[in-house]
Amino acid sequence: MVRKQIYIQRRQQAILRRLARALRVSEAELIRQALDAQVSAGSQPSRPDPEAWEQARRFMMALHARGPLPRRTRRWTREELYEDRMSRYARRPD
Repeated sequence: MVRKQIYIQRRQQAILRRLARALRVSEAELIRQALDAQVSAGSQPSRPDPEAWEQARRFMMALHARGPLPRRTRRWTREELYEDRMSRYARRPD
């Protein structure tokens, strides 16, 4: 084994600690597994696709050029949406 020292964000530390406990492995082992999984997947670090970004920019500019949407009144209430959501997931409000 080769010793490496790395810096991670506090939120990453919390996630790492929680996951290591849940999986009953050391934090170092979890990092090694993540590195192996990344390499075996053959994935390269993702780079933004300039063409996709340009297409998204053109789309947003076209929406912006159309101006604001006309004001419309709602045909629903917040409670109706909540009831619909709860019924879809077979949950009852407390």
